[in-house]
Amino acid sequence: MKRILVVIALSSVMFACNNKAKEDAALKQQEAEKQLAIKAVKDSLRLDSFKKAEVARVEKEKEAKHQAELAAARRSGTSTRRSYASSGGSSSSAYGGTQPTAKKKGWSDAAKGAVIGGAAGAVGGALIDKKKGRGAIIGGLVGAGGGYLIGRGEDRKSGRVQPKN
Repeated sequence: MKRILVVIALSSVMFACNNKAKEDAALKQQEAEKQLAIKAVKDSLRLDSFKKAEVARVEKEKEAKHQAELAAARRSGTSTRRSYASSGGSSSSAYGGTQPTAKKKGWSDAAKGAVIGGAAGAVGGALIDKKKGRGAIIGGLVGAGGGYLIGRGEDRKSGRVQPKN
């Protein structure tokens, strides 16, 4: 009986040591994976900062070029200003120099909403009504109207359209 207990005790000690080695190996593997993940995040952050710096440099070059164009236009516009002033004509260049043109803002939210709502309404109306054409037309009109109203509200929130007082 003593021999059986000694064999069981030795085998349990050997299994315990073996499991400890496996756990240590698994922990080392997890630590290595964690270090690789940290390195990947740091590398991506570094790349992002390089991209941001490049974008800032390009923007600065564009701004410098724009300022140079404005200065050149002002220099060439002085003789034009005198000729307008002497002829008595009223012009914006006679008082304020050249004015930069406003950038196009693209589609308003109201227009986008009307198109998307119209398309969705047409599909929905065609699916619901037995007469497909009539349902598509009615659904498209209702959807376009609803989409326009929702988009117009978004335009007011963003400041593109002045809210009604």
